[in-house]
Amino acid sequence: MRDYPHQLEIQPLTKPPCASIRVPGSKSITNRALVLAVLTTWNEETTLIGALRSEDTELMIAALQKLGFQVSADWDSAPPTLIVCPPSTAGGNYPPYAADLFVGNSGTTMRFLTVLVTTGRGQFRLDGVPRMRQRPIGDLLEALSQVGVEAHSEAGNGCPPVIVNGKNFWKGDRLSVKGDVSSQFLSALMLVAPIACHEDWFTIEVPEKVVSRPYIDMTAAMVRAWELPMFPDGTGFKTHHAGAHGYSCGVDVYRIEPDASAASYFYGVSAITGGSVTVPDLPSDSIQGDIRFVDLLEQMGCKVERKHTEITVHGGPLRGIDVDMNDISDTVMTLAAVACFAEGPTTIRNVAHIRHKETDRIAALAVELRRLGVKVEERADGLTITPAPLRGALVQTYNDHRMAMSLALVGLKIPGVIIDNPACVAKTYPRFFEDLVLLR
Repeated sequence: MRDYPHQLEIQPLTKPPCASIRVPGSKSITNRALVLAVLTTWNEETTLIGALRSEDTELMIAALQKLGFQVSADWDSAPPTLIVCPPSTAGGNYPPYAADLFVGNSGTTMRFLTVLVTTGRGQFRLDGVPRMRQRPIGDLLEALSQVGVEAHSEAGNGCPPVIVNGKNFWKGDRLSVKGDVSSQFLSALMLVAPIACHEDWFTIEVPEKVVSRPYIDMTAAMVRAWELPMFPDGTGFKTHHAGAHGYSCGVDVYRIEPDASAASYFYGVSAITGGSVTVPDLPSDSIQGDIRFVDLLEQMGCKVERKHTEITVHGGPLRGIDVDMNDISDTVMTLAAVACFAEGPTTIRNVAHIRHKETDRIAALAVELRRLGVKVEERADGLTITPAPLRGALVQTYNDHRMAMSLALVGLKIPGVIIDNPACVAKTYPRFFEDLVLLR
């Protein structure tokens, strides 16, 4: 992990960049791949190529190792690689046995492991930092109770710490889970259901709209890539036990795409500066929904070149847009930074769920953009950003990696922008500020 100062002043670019930036592997894909690998690596090892090394992924790896799974990392290889070995050949154990797990502020680690340990034996406790203890998980615990799992919020408030009593398998042939707070609840169930269910067919019902739907599509695509059964069924999914119906699950090698959310910051630089930035190895048909961020930049006036192996964004005169970002909400803050330099207001809608992320991202954005001179109207489900003369300022990050990376973009055009706690980018992109320098 990089050693950043307590505060970092962003130096404005002297000319529009023309650059190719290779961003790290996707955090969302890496953590999903780790769960799928440990659940299916029974005979042959699984190699994950292009994995992300970050705070979130290292928390996931450490927790899996504590559960007895055999995960080793070669971070110095190019690209970085993770190897998951079969428990029987590497001295590990499956199913996992009782453990006390620390997940920091990693939402995917908390939600995915809460479901994974239901396949274990004994009592598991999952806890994190103070902010994690404010992030909701009650809907997921309620869903697990429908299949006989004893899982509860230790504080009784629907938030971590979480206590789970592993039962090895789920009872019954269906459960229902809400998806209006976090798509990770449904993703967690989809990753584990083919291993945990023991009925001929098992249905995961979703009675209402799911936020961040592309992450569900990503999960479904990855489950199928592991040769596990996962079929759309109305608004939900249908599966069956991995050993039934002739299925032979698992993969030997899985390649992890570059992180589309991370790429959004460099595409945002193109938009703000009028430059040109290419992110290699990020395909236009990526399984990541956030690849669609470039569509919004195109609507604002940028030129986008899409190739099978890379995407390039060329900046141009920007105009404000009105957009529903529910499906790509991790890029809300990137768009907010770009909107500061557009002609006319930009309105972002239908993202109320991002108030439950690493921080209340709607409120935090409103406060910090106003600090930089922008006019902001905050609403329950989004905000409207009206450009105004910008000024430098010390901006707070709320220990939220996306706040730090997004607000840094403003400093590439406006002198005097100082990022407080820049080290918080370690959560998903430890070398972000070093890569930002490559644009010069």
